[in-house]
Parts: sequence; C-alpha cells; structure tokens
Amino acid sequence: MCSTIRTALALALLALTTAAFAQPAKFPVKPVRFIVGFAPGGAVDVQARVVAQRLSESLGQPVIVENRAGADGILAGDFVAKSAPDGYTLAYVSAGHAMNSILHAKTLPYHAIRDFAPVSLVASGPLTLVVNRALPVNGLKELIALARSRPGQLNFASSGSGGTMHLAGELLKSVAQVNIVHVPYKGGGPALTDVLGGQVEMTFVGAPASMPHIKSGKLKVLAVTTARRSAALPDVPTVAELGFPGYELAAWYGTLAPARAPSAIVQQLSGEIAKAVRAPDVRDKLLALGIEPVGSTPEVFGEHVKSEIARWTPIIAKAGIRPE
Repeated sequence: MCSTIRTALALALLALTTAAFAQPAKFPVKPVRFIVGFAPGGAVDVQARVVAQRLSESLGQPVIVENRAGADGILAGDFVAKSAPDGYTLAYVSAGHAMNSILHAKTLPYHAIRDFAPVSLVASGPLTLVVNRALPVNGLKELIALARSRPGQLNFASSGSGGTMHLAGELLKSVAQVNIVHVPYKGGGPALTDVLGGQVEMTFVGAPASMPHIKSGKLKVLAVTTARRSAALPDVPTVAELGFPGYELAAWYGTLAPARAPSAIVQQLSGEIAKAVRAPDVRDKLLALGIEPVGSTPEVFGEHVKSEIARWTPIIAKAGIRPE
C-alpha cells in the first residue's frame, strides 16, 4: 500500500474517531435525582414528586425524589453543590435558597450563585394572609385599622425567623406602618395550628395549607402576597391592590445543578421541565397545590435568584432578622 493511501486512510480513521468523540453522550442513561431539603409530605416535596413523575416519562429514566431534610434546606444544597456536575443530581429548592444566602452569609457551606448552575424556575405562588375566624375583621383595611388601634397587641405566626412567612409579615409592617408582633414556630404546621386555635391572630401561609381551612370557614383569607391574583384563588385580592402598591412576595421553586454541569445537559433538562409543568394534567395538579407552573430558561432562573437576594438583603437588615 503506497504511503499516500496509508496517509489518506489514517486521516479518515482519525476523522471518524474525532467525530465519534465529538458526539454528545446520550443523557440520561441512569436515574436522575431531585434532592429536596425538606421532609416528605411537605409542599416542596409534594410538587417535586408531581414534576418528577412527568419528567421520568419524557426522559425515559426514573426521576427519584430524595429527601435530605435539615437546616432549612442547607444540608440538601450542600450535598448538591458537592455532587458530580453531570446532570444526574439536582436540587429542588424553594425561595429559602436565596434567603439562606443572606441569613447565613458567614456560615453557609456553599455559595448560592457560584456553586450552582440554574436549570429552571419551576413554579411560583402566593402566600395567603389568613386570620382566625373570631378576629373582628373581614378585609385587609379593617385588619390594618385594628392593628393601628392596638399597636404591639396583634401577633403573626411564622415557620421560623427569616422564612418567607416571616418576611411577608415584616414587609406588611413596613408598607402599612403597623406594629404587629412576630411569633416564630418550628415549622408552618404548628404556626397554622395556633392561628386556627386562636392563640395567634394571623399568619402568612402557602395556599396549599390554607385552602382547606378557608373553604371550611375556619380561617378568613384577606389577601394574597403576589403582585397579581392567584389562579388558585382568583377572588382573593392582592395586598398591593388593597392600597399597598409595591407589596410583593412569592413562594417560588426551582431546580439547580452543581456548577460546571454541561451546558447542553442543563438546557435539555430545562426544556423538559418546562414541557412537564405545562402539560395540562401537571398544571392542574400544581394549581391544586396553590402554585402556578412557570418552566423558565436557566438564564431567567439565574437572574431571578440574584434579584431575590438583592431585593431581600436590605429588608432583612432593616428588620434586624437573625437566624434562630
């Protein structure tokens, strides 16, 4: 064989080999994990399982929800940040991901931005401002008037210092110029129980937890905290439209991969999540949980996390909120 032919064959083989290596590996070829930083049965866990079920079908591999509860989601975030950046381990986070970066800025074992690759803002929804049915108010303006007539005497319950339930109350105190007292609990469930029992007058709680009690008449709902009305509670006005423009707080949920996860895989996951949450049956399930599907691009979710941290940092500092 002449040298010219041998050279040509060698170059052809090299081209084929290079092309083969250039082809992206099929993804996924094994189960994908959603790491949830909260206990099974909670709002984050339930919706993660709804999304995971549909995603399993579209990816052709199981999407498994793994609960690593503790430290307000920090344990789960740390686990994902230190996992292999291959797209097989994702954090399913709530708005607490941004709040933790503010409240635990000196002790957080990871950086909320640099150590993650944003995948998708999955869903968002309001908190509901609900009061005990015995409280003599039927609207937000009546509540504000009562609070002003009794400064420091009305209490609002939350799941703990620095959580979204707490921040919703602090934001109302600021925009309405009222003195209501924060009462922290170890979780949203105990906080809601004491509002139902009349030990505390009010709370700001996610729609999934409040809707059964609103429908039964055990709680009165005065407003939702988002900028626009909720599709799950279309007849309930927003705090902003009741005379307090600029008031806005949303409970949001999204997925993060470890930093340096391949861009192609991140984009693939983002697209599949968007399709999953917009499927009619999944959308209906999420609405029943009091949240609305979003399904954003990685870029949009990344900017959202940054904007949340920037927005809440001065509010938390002004209110003097410290982690428990």
